[in-house]
Amino acid sequence: MIDSTVRYTHMPSPIGSLLLAGSDEGLIWVSFPGGRGARQPKPQWREDASAFRQTTNQLNEYFAGGRTVFDLPLLPVGDDFQMRVWRALRDIPYGATVSYGDIAKAMGEPVSASRAVGSANGANPLPIVIPCHRVVGAKGTLVGFGGGLETKKFLLDLEFRTKPPSDTLFAHM
Repeated sequence: MIDSTVRYTHMPSPIGSLLLAGSDEGLIWVSFPGGRGARQPKPQWREDASAFRQTTNQLNEYFAGGRTVFDLPLLPVGDDFQMRVWRALRDIPYGATVSYGDIAKAMGEPVSASRAVGSANGANPLPIVIPCHRVVGAKGTLVGFGGGLETKKFLLDLEFRTKPPSDTLFAHM
């Protein structure tokens, strides 16, 4: 579980200042500056930018179009179903989108579990790193995102613009 010392820093990015929080065990949160998923540091957390060098380097590479997969120790906290959804999200290729129903099917759940998948997707504590922005509505529409739909659109546009040519535009799980 999470050790007693949570550290945090704010990282400038093209979508605003991201709050990064973690422990010695891994990254716990990536939070957008606004939207329904925005978080603030807790009083007991300790500010320490040096603890996030690897994370900020990889996020900067991502925003520059040079990183398609993250290689970071992660420590998301959620129930069993949420953890299964977040694992499935990590399988969505860079520059691809899938529907909530696609995620449900990939998990061995009926398409009727799409709403539960959407709830777990919305509770993702590590957006961008666990790419919940790659999940769209059944008809390909941009729906729900903790950082706001403009942020989701920015991230998808970035990935579609910088996707390696050997990848397919859309992947279905």
